[in-house]
Amino acid sequence: MDEEIKVNGMTVASGVIATIVSMAAAEVEGVTGVGPAGTIPSTIRAVLAGKAALPAASSGVEARVVDDNKLHISVSIQVAYGQPLVEIAANVRQAVADTIASQVGVEVSAVDVDISGIVFDGKRVAS
Repeated sequence: MDEEIKVNGMTVASGVIATIVSMAAAEVEGVTGVGPAGTIPSTIRAVLAGKAALPAASSGVEARVVDDNKLHISVSIQVAYGQPLVEIAANVRQAVADTIASQVGVEVSAVDVDISGIVFDGKRVAS
């Protein structure tokens, strides 16, 4: 992957960050997919298929370094119909921040959650 994130004296490929964020968000109850609505949750499927992860922007995950060497993460998700959106977004924020802190060793300043679609009985519908 061409893009790299330089923080706290190390360089991490943006695809690594995207994969970690995608996996953390996908584990949250009520999340049915990670990435823009209407697309295959690309990073997760690529990882499970043993293929290289796609660029972070196409996976619905973006990360940038902000003040004091912290990461600002944006993640796009889809959720199951009938789930409490505010609660899911809060749980995704916490899961992503905790996972990045433990696996990468970098503090997260913010996690922006974009709920890009809702899933009805396995069928994705964009917002």
